[in-house]
Amino acid sequence: MAIAATVPYLTLKAAWLGGSHLGIPDGSVLLGPGLFFPLMNALSLVMDSGVVLLALVLTRPRGLRVPALLLTVPVFIATGLLTPIVLGFPGQLLMAALGAGPDTAERAAREPFLDPWVFNVVYPGFMIQAVALAGLFVPYARQRWGRRWQGRLGERLPPSTGVVAGAAAVMALAVAAAYVYWGLGGTAGQNPTQIARYSSDSGVVSVAHAICALAAGAGSVWLARGGRSRARGPLAVAWIGSSATLSWAMWLALALLGAGSGPGERPTAGTLLLYAAQVIIGLLATTVLTRFLAARRTA
Repeated sequence: MAIAATVPYLTLKAAWLGGSHLGIPDGSVLLGPGLFFPLMNALSLVMDSGVVLLALVLTRPRGLRVPALLLTVPVFIATGLLTPIVLGFPGQLLMAALGAGPDTAERAAREPFLDPWVFNVVYPGFMIQAVALAGLFVPYARQRWGRRWQGRLGERLPPSTGVVAGAAAVMALAVAAAYVYWGLGGTAGQNPTQIARYSSDSGVVSVAHAICALAAGAGSVWLARGGRSRARGPLAVAWIGSSATLSWAMWLALALLGAGSGPGERPTAGTLLLYAAQVIIGLLATTVLTRFLAARRTA
């Protein structure tokens, strides 16, 4: 299922790299000069092809002998990139069903990017990939590392780890507040292009990023405090939150390289600060997660 779900996205990316304009309207920034967008298409094609390799590793007996980092890092990145889509796309569909989504005239008035059908074809595939990878990785992790994430949380982690978790939580609250503000239509810290592109769809995406940041902070504190709660819940929250916050912040920061150079297109200091804060939150939460698992291994 995971492999089949990659077909629409990989097909489109391969077609675009081959020179096709399928799903790309005239005037789209994707058709502009330069190598940035072709390189991004090639990178995203390679990344989604990794889902195929992950599915094979997680379903083959030899996959249990793959070095841990070679498996967990790609799964961590895949979790992070897919989670906001799993949260955001159903939310956008719900807004459209309630009549709150952008109408045809509003879409036509915006700068063209991709035909709407592209998202309706690709995003369900991403959601299937997320569910399928989770369904494959959890049994794999139970078989290979079950003792590290089963049972109770146990003793509180060292004070230094608690400080790291607290810092992640405080920053997560600030980042989540900024994203909710943007999601509700706030414009402070945005450039004119971001303001012009606002819609209920982009608002839902902002709220999804806020949820992920809060999950990273809450999961970190939960793990650091210890206790008698079962470990798998806090671990899942910390894993999903930290991976989504870190991976998407890095991806959005990379996308800034392709931003236009006009006065209305340059990223503002507020946007740069927000992405930097997301990276820091993701790194802090990942540190807590790593220390927790290392302590369980020692125990």
